[in-house]
Order: sequence, then C-alpha cells, then structure tokens
Amino acid sequence: MKKINIKILALSLILILVLSITLSAGCSLPPPVDTSPPPTSPSAPPSTATPIDPGWTAPPTESNAPPLPDYVAVVAKVKPSVVAIKTDLGAGSGWIIHEDGIIITNNHVVAGAETITITLDDGSTFPAEAVSTDPLTDLAVVKIDAQDLPAADIGDSSVLKIGEQVAAIGNSLGLGISMKGGWISRLGVSIPVSEGQTLDDLIETDAAINPGNSGGPLVNMAGEVIGITSAKISMVGVEGMGYAISINTAIPIIDQLILRGYVIRPYLGVQLSDVNPTTAWWYNLAVDTGALVTYVAPGSPADEAGLAQGDVIVSLDDEEISTAQELIKGIHTHQIGQTVEIVFWRGDTENTTDATLTESPPP
Repeated sequence: MKKINIKILALSLILILVLSITLSAGCSLPPPVDTSPPPTSPSAPPSTATPIDPGWTAPPTESNAPPLPDYVAVVAKVKPSVVAIKTDLGAGSGWIIHEDGIIITNNHVVAGAETITITLDDGSTFPAEAVSTDPLTDLAVVKIDAQDLPAADIGDSSVLKIGEQVAAIGNSLGLGISMKGGWISRLGVSIPVSEGQTLDDLIETDAAINPGNSGGPLVNMAGEVIGITSAKISMVGVEGMGYAISINTAIPIIDQLILRGYVIRPYLGVQLSDVNPTTAWWYNLAVDTGALVTYVAPGSPADEAGLAQGDVIVSLDDEEISTAQELIKGIHTHQIGQTVEIVFWRGDTENTTDATLTESPPP
C-alpha cells in the first residue's frame, strides 16, 4: 500500500508541473489522438468519411499582393469571409475557402458535436451538411448549402518574417466576429497538445487569442490567410503566446479532407504512449525512453511484424526513437508500401523486426 501511495504522489507532482497548453476554442484538450485506427473488417461499421467535393482544386496562393494601408482596410477585406461556428459543445470560428459553402476550421471546434451551425457575416445561418476532420493536425472542413460566398484570399506562409504585423479575426468568446492585431513572434514552432500529438510548423503571434477564436484566420497586412488560429499557452505569468497552423502546412491536409473526406498516411497500426523515467519505473520497463505500444490493430503491419502491446519501440530505420511523436513523424516521412526496420524491447530483450507500411484506413 505504501508503494502505491508513493507512485500516486510522483505522478501527481508531474501533472502539476506540466506546461498548460490550451486550444483556443475554450474547450479542454482533446483526448490522445488515435493515430492509427484499426482496419475495417466484415463486422465493422462502414466508414463515415465522405468527400466534400471530389472535383476540388485548391485556390491559388497569393504572395505579391501589396499591403493594405491599415487594419481597418484588412478587416474590411477579410471579415466578410469569416464565420462564427456554434455547436452543442461550444463556439469557434472558421473562414470561407470556396464560394460554394466550403469552410475551414479546427478539428477541436467540431469534434464530437451533434449539431453545427454556421453564421455568416451578414447574419444568415446554415446547418453543416458535411464535416471532414483530421485530429492529428487539428484541421476540419465544413460544408454548408450556400453559393456565391466571399472566399478569403490564400497567402504564402513560407515568405513570412518575424516582426510582421498580422491580424487574428474570429468569434472571440462567442460574442461575434472581432479583430485582434499583433506581430509574428516566431516561425516553425512545434508544441505538444496531448500525448502522441504535436502541432508542427506553427506561427507564434502576440495577437490576442481568446476562446472562440479557434479555426479563424490569421491574416497578413494584404488581407491574405497565412495561418489558422489553433492554440495558446495559458499559464500564470505567460502572455502573448498564441499559435496558428501555417497555411502552407494546412493546404495539403485541407485538399485531402475535401477530395476524400479523410487524410491518407503511411500506416503501421499501433497506438502509442511516451516512455520516460517515471513510466519506465511504473511499468518496470528495460528502457526509459521510446514509444510504448498500447494497442496493435489486428491485421495491421504492426501485427504482421509481430509487435505487441507493451513493446517499447526505440528505433525506426536506424533513427533513434525517444517519444511517441518521434515515431509518428518517422512513419509519416516514409512512403506507403515501404518496408521499415523496427527495433523494440520486450521485457529485458531487444528485438528487431520489419514492417511494410500500408495506406491508413478510412475513419
């Protein structure tokens, strides 16, 4: 009994010390991402993934438009393309990427919602007709039955520089569309938002990001969308650290969500957890870093390779693996159909196996 109490105390202290990173829709962090859903089987329900527009072509990227004179002009150009999103779970934002009612937002704005209502700048409201989401990148596409809508211009996030002025436009606090101005503080930022999920290539800004802003556009002074507001760091003594997913990173994901209804990635078929000294002690593991396998999908490449729950993966194709996120990123840098070498520990024994990555199944 005494040993159990000590472990509980140790884990409690670790939780207290964790940096608080919140998603800006005002909701709590999502559950750990199911990075590799089990493959379908004859007894499994059919996939719910439905293409938004099978004939979709991404809009052109603008990079040479002259800057507008001030924030007033930026808001006048962009605000008609920004929407308020209300669900049975909370409020968020989005922006129109295509005139035929295709809207971009964050996954955490719409995830799990039974009802989704879109309010346009002119006050008209529409129910969501279709929703496609990608939890791993926190992106989502919503379709409404509307035409001739004012689509936002798409910018080029690769040309951004620290110190540039930007504006975050969205449904802050669920009170309607508003604008907060600021500057780009950092580029290419990565932050963990849950175990096994890290958002990469983020734009850090000191423009105020409040609950309800999630999914809204971060725009440059030419009124072009260069990011999608997603998260902020929220803890005592920290101010002005909001984050947006860069548009250049988001567009390939958005394209797949619109064309297919889900994102295709190389698939191993495992769910994972980080290994650290505390978890190694708790589970009596032979190593104190790596990716702990918590689930293996039946019939998956991992299953065929002989991996099992409780294994700790420490290397992928000669690249050291210290965390679950490193393994996920490593898998995603490979190609579908490629065979990878995996080094893992099972108990006190180090083992090596090969797995041939397949295409991720529909959700």
